[in-house]
Amino acid sequence: MIHVITKIKRPSKEFIEKFKPISVATVYEASGRKGFVNPKIKPIFRGMKLCGPAFTVQTVPGDNIMLHKALEKAQEGDIIVATVGGEYEYGYWGNLMSIQAKVEKLGGLAIDGCIRDSEEIIEMGFPIFSRGASIRGTIKSTLGLINYPINFGGTVVNPGDLILGDDDGMVVVRFQDCEEVLAKSQARIQAEKVKAKALMDGITSVKYNKLDKIFESLNLIEE
Repeated sequence: MIHVITKIKRPSKEFIEKFKPISVATVYEASGRKGFVNPKIKPIFRGMKLCGPAFTVQTVPGDNIMLHKALEKAQEGDIIVATVGGEYEYGYWGNLMSIQAKVEKLGGLAIDGCIRDSEEIIEMGFPIFSRGASIRGTIKSTLGLINYPINFGGTVVNPGDLILGDDDGMVVVRFQDCEEVLAKSQARIQAEKVKAKALMDGITSVKYNKLDKIFESLNLIEE
């Protein structure tokens, strides 16, 4: 069995740059509300963003050896996206791994588990989404898999899918859908600018969104 797949397709740098300024909520809505990631996986500090191709890792519970291998093989801009077999409460990643990741110019880490050395990582500004922090140590003795599809926070992530994260949460855009979702996201931004102006001019959201008929169908009563 091949444990580490090194050749994966990634979205172009041009696509990634165009996605960077777009909010995760906008991308999620534009994608047809697909790719939602469990909000228990959240940024370790406010203001951080993730935007890059997924470099997927499946670890064995309590073991982080495959994360070290991922650090060796991931490319500049990649987001390491890791699952830990449901054993969340270990510190799978620490400050020394973050130093290496920064040197290699990785785009960040998204882990469905815990990290440690959070204070040092926050100080260095390396972007991480995790379930929290834990001092519990890991071992390095059992092989997992790299760049296979994983179930991450309730959604399937394939290697090379686009990973986006901000203060509101995370979304996954399938590699093959990037062009379509980008176009729909940009269109949604323009539509929201028009709506924002209308709201500032005094129209209510009920009128703008034509919610009167919905309230009527629900037999809303007010007095």
